[in-house]
Amino acid sequence: MKRTAGFTLIELMIVVAIIGVLAAIALPAFIGYVKRSKTSEAPGNLKAIFTNAATYYNQERTGQGVSPGAMVGNCTVASEGPLPAMVSNQKQQFDFSMSTSFRALGFTVGDPIYYQYEIASAAAACGNPANSTMVYTFIAMGDLDGDGALSTFELAVGSDVNNELYRAPGFYVLDELE
Repeated sequence: MKRTAGFTLIELMIVVAIIGVLAAIALPAFIGYVKRSKTSEAPGNLKAIFTNAATYYNQERTGQGVSPGAMVGNCTVASEGPLPAMVSNQKQQFDFSMSTSFRALGFTVGDPIYYQYEIASAAAACGNPANSTMVYTFIAMGDLDGDGALSTFELAVGSDVNNELYRAPGFYVLDELE
C-alpha cells in the first residue's frame, strides 16, 4: 500500500497555536512601535518652532517710514493655540498660516499631523531684556489612541546674557505614549 505524504490535523493545529502565541506576543510590541513613531512628530515640530522663533527674535524691525532710533529687535509673538482646535487620533491637515503668531514665526507643516501645537508667550513685545527665564513655552498635545488622555510635550525657551533665545536641554514629556 502506498502512503501519501502530508500533515496530520494535530500537526496543523500545533503550528496554528504557535503562530497565535507569537502574534499575541508581537502585537503589543508592534502597537508600541507605531505609537512611538507617531510621537516623533512632536519633538521635531517643537524644535522647528523654536528655530523659527529664534530667527524672529533676532530680526530687527522698525515702524513705517524713517525715524532715528526706530529700530527694535528681540521681538516675541503672542500666545496662540492650541491649533488645530480639535485633538484627534487621526492625522489632520492644518494650515498654520491662518494663525497670526505661527505665520509671524514662519512655521508651516506640509504633512498631516497628529498633535495640536500651542505657543505660550510671556508677551507679544519687542525690546525684550536679556536673561529672561521664560520667554516662550511651546507645547504639543495629542491623543494617539483615541482614549481622551493626552500625550504632552513642552519646550521651555528663555534668553541668555547676550539676549539670544536658548531652549531647555530637553522636553518636558507627560504620558508620551498615551
